[in-house]
Amino acid sequence: MQKTRRMTIDNVIERLKDGNERFVADKLDGKLQDSARRDSLTAGQEPYAIILSCADSRVVPELAFDTGLGELFVVRVAGNVANSSSIASIEYAVAHCGSKVVVVLGHQSCGAVTAAVSGGDNGYNLNHLLSHITPAIGASPEGAPVNDVVKVNAKLNAEELKTRSKIIRDAANSGSIQIVPAYYNLDSGRVDFL
Repeated sequence: MQKTRRMTIDNVIERLKDGNERFVADKLDGKLQDSARRDSLTAGQEPYAIILSCADSRVVPELAFDTGLGELFVVRVAGNVANSSSIASIEYAVAHCGSKVVVVLGHQSCGAVTAAVSGGDNGYNLNHLLSHITPAIGASPEGAPVNDVVKVNAKLNAEELKTRSKIIRDAANSGSIQIVPAYYNLDSGRVDFL
């Protein structure tokens, strides 16, 4: 395995794309998932990428990018929103793990985005979560299909990471990390980098 510190941003993005191609083609390599790998990670972690993903059970970043243990730092929350907790988790990985890329991964038929578009009272906690998706609805054409709003939501949350975090903004501005919005197609498994 290539050490994260030696990988460039382009290396990381290419590795993610290659892994996704294997996933789409049903040719997962299943590497870095055994006891030797577990043992090698007891002293620390150096994930090369951070994935801010929806909590949807149909979207599993470790599989979608065909990665093993310790390769991805995955933060999952419905609607892949950049809220205080998800931002804090990403700040940790940026500041302490040497990760090079942050992928904000929206997905086809997202239930959280669908609920936000539909509106209504979903209770205090869900209403609070869905309020983070409201800007994407406002930035989309009126009546836009949910999947279009999902893509706008991924793009806006990628920007929100920089807006709301000095740690992430400074890393992005210095070129230490790149933040990339993306869209996972449930039907094919393909990840489109937006």
